[in-house]
Amino acid sequence: MVTTERRMDDETTMKQAVRGDDRALAILLRDNYSLLYRYMLKVTMNKAMAEDLVQETMLKAIERIGTFQLRSKFSTWLISIGTRLYMDEMRKKERERRWRNAEQAMQSIRFDAAMRQDEWPEALDALGEMPYEIRVPILLKYYYGYAYEEIAKWLDIPIGTVKSRLHNGLKHLRKELSQ
Repeated sequence: MVTTERRMDDETTMKQAVRGDDRALAILLRDNYSLLYRYMLKVTMNKAMAEDLVQETMLKAIERIGTFQLRSKFSTWLISIGTRLYMDEMRKKERERRWRNAEQAMQSIRFDAAMRQDEWPEALDALGEMPYEIRVPILLKYYYGYAYEEIAKWLDIPIGTVKSRLHNGLKHLRKELSQ
């Protein structure tokens, strides 16, 4: 009987919160804070990150309470927001990690060139900032002299795509180098 009463109270509180009752929303957030925190702690395995994500989740819930559909428990809605925020954060960290690795690799190549007293033209810096899908055909064609057909075969793309990537890549390089 107590759980049914509590559930009715929760439903009433959720409806009030969705209608803009700040007190009802504060009650829901307070009542679900520890559950959300424990969940985020298990997901992240990092106390500081869990705390940050809980705060971000609470802010998102406050901003978007009007979109809550009342089809699930409020805690489920908070967990879904928190999970999406965590996944976004992990994708961001992965992109940053890849960028750092690429930057370190480029610095290593520059250092090697300097040690051998080779020239490092600005074109290589501009080329290094291009996506690999464009950088590889440019290198194969203009640095190593391979034919369109060979490049297309190696990259398993149509010759027209090779030509298009070369055209767009050179256009981008000219623009970068003219600045």
